[in-house]
Amino acid sequence: MKKILVVDDEEHIRLLFKEELAEEGYEVELAEEGEEALEKLGHLRPNLVTLDLKMPGMGGLEVLRRIREQDKDLPVVICTAYGDYKRDLTTWASDVYVVKSSDLSELKKAIRGLLEKG
Repeated sequence: MKKILVVDDEEHIRLLFKEELAEEGYEVELAEEGEEALEKLGHLRPNLVTLDLKMPGMGGLEVLRRIREQDKDLPVVICTAYGDYKRDLTTWASDVYVVKSSDLSELKKAIRGLLEKG
């Protein structure tokens, strides 16, 4: 079973993603903020990370940079409510950029595509 680490500071988003992705057959782990996500990366060994950008403390772009330092091949999906970050060159280190929506079909399709490639 493929394992996904969901990193988002909003509890309702984490729980929604966990429920929806578990229904798709994935094992889902959660992290509330960047430091927690980086700690979990080592022992969880996820197959993919979904990452919010705007979080208190360490922001998503810093988390993305540190993930890439540890594992340049780990698929990362940026999932944020802010579409304007797409123009920020640092987000290009992610594999996919998805704007949050109540319809998770785009996110699920992106995850499926990345995990099938790997």
